[in-house]
Amino acid sequence: MRGIRELYRRFRQLIHEGAKFLVVGAIGTVVTFGIANALQGSIGKYGAVTVATIIATVITFLGNRHWSFRQREGQGTTRDSVVFFVLNGIGLLIYYGSIWLIQDVAGLKGKLWYNAALVVGTGLGTLFRFWSYRKWVWTAPGGGPAFDQVRGPEDSPRPTGRHGTHGPGRHGAQRPQGQGPPEQERLTPATTGSRPPGAHRRT
Repeated sequence: MRGIRELYRRFRQLIHEGAKFLVVGAIGTVVTFGIANALQGSIGKYGAVTVATIIATVITFLGNRHWSFRQREGQGTTRDSVVFFVLNGIGLLIYYGSIWLIQDVAGLKGKLWYNAALVVGTGLGTLFRFWSYRKWVWTAPGGGPAFDQVRGPEDSPRPTGRHGTHGPGRHGAQRPQGQGPPEQERLTPATTGSRPPGAHRRT
């Protein structure tokens, strides 16, 4: 159980972002399937999925920007939007490839196989989008790595000691500023080789 908790702590942000991303993606998928099936008969299978993807992209952009990845740092609204739509253009090409392989190459016609192609394209496109959004659109907080580790109290840096190392100073505790060295560090006559005051050499 401790190992599971530690694993969750280390990848908590990834898990939370992934869950939110899937919710937004599910909404986008419903929009894509609904519009693509509605328009397939009138503008063709490729035109239908194109219009459906564009509309779904606008919806998922707003959901991911303001919910899934809201804790992450964007590079500016204009840049975020351009990169996001470029990546979704690649996702659209994944849809094209799935439809082409299943319906044109394999010769599996009909609405059932059209939707099967959309399922394959959605699965591959979702993996690509989640990876690419985190890498190029909304980067890790503070410019950290993509797979973020959420620091806990035990990860906080300890105060530095006397010589800049972690932990207490040489004698186990840091001395308040302005105090001199402890008694055992003060120079004594024995260590300096000098004689106590008032001592005279015998003759």
